[in-house]
Amino acid sequence: MGVTLLVLAAGMGSRYGGLKQLDQLGPHGETMMDYSVFDAIRAGFTRAVFVIRRDFEKEFRERVGKRYASHIQVDYAFQDLNDLPGGFACPAGREKPWGTGHAVYAARELLTEPFVALNADDFYGADSFVKAARFLSDPPKSDLIRGCICAYTLRNTLSEHGAVSRGICSERNGLLTQVVENPKIRRDGDRIISELDGAEHQLTGDEATSMNYWGFMPEFVGELENLFTGFLKQRGGEMKSEFYLPFAVDALIHAGKARIDMLRSEASWFGITYREDRDGVCADLKRLADRGEYPERLF
Repeated sequence: MGVTLLVLAAGMGSRYGGLKQLDQLGPHGETMMDYSVFDAIRAGFTRAVFVIRRDFEKEFRERVGKRYASHIQVDYAFQDLNDLPGGFACPAGREKPWGTGHAVYAARELLTEPFVALNADDFYGADSFVKAARFLSDPPKSDLIRGCICAYTLRNTLSEHGAVSRGICSERNGLLTQVVENPKIRRDGDRIISELDGAEHQLTGDEATSMNYWGFMPEFVGELENLFTGFLKQRGGEMKSEFYLPFAVDALIHAGKARIDMLRSEASWFGITYREDRDGVCADLKRLADRGEYPERLF
């Protein structure tokens, strides 16, 4: 089987103030997606599926997808508030997307082979794609749902310009045992502080951190729909509730249904949460190009 790259590109960057997915950050106008698709292709991925919204489909196809079509098979899925399991309806007046778990659910009919799901507006580095492709091409034999997470070191994922949300991972014997979403992690001088459950906790900075880089075998999709159905029963009437992908994975692990291997990436991770992060990311990408890690033109 081949490996699919599933790019979650339907969200808007509210704190950033614009559509990050189409921002040209590389030295020759590359977007973050350009780097992810390029790294996926050279790691042996065979297809790219973009989860987008209908309202910017035309612009996305012209400015993004069209450039990849001669290098890799390109398909699209659409995240829609009304795309819900049978028996459920979106509450009147809801505008907020249902979250990253729903974004993967939106592509369910296309996910018939192993796949990696990741954010459109993050840079994950070549090492992550090589390790994920190797794992998904020959996953451990198991009766459980098989998958992997590519985790990064917390201190290398923080912003100098404000708090960020990060999933702190725990592992045992190389397997993921838990992901705890920390919605507000910030630097405080030489300290790293997480505000969680109304209290401040100091972190070391060495913690394994989820940056929403997941690999799954296709059987994950059916369980995801079951979990999403349970979520909607409990919280589907709320205006701002979100079905997060880490929540789904965590639920499967604790139910004894999933084996998620922990891969630790040695690649650099870059991302933009705030507008002020932009210059630093552009400089980091230029340094990678100057070192010859990426060609002058990706596509």
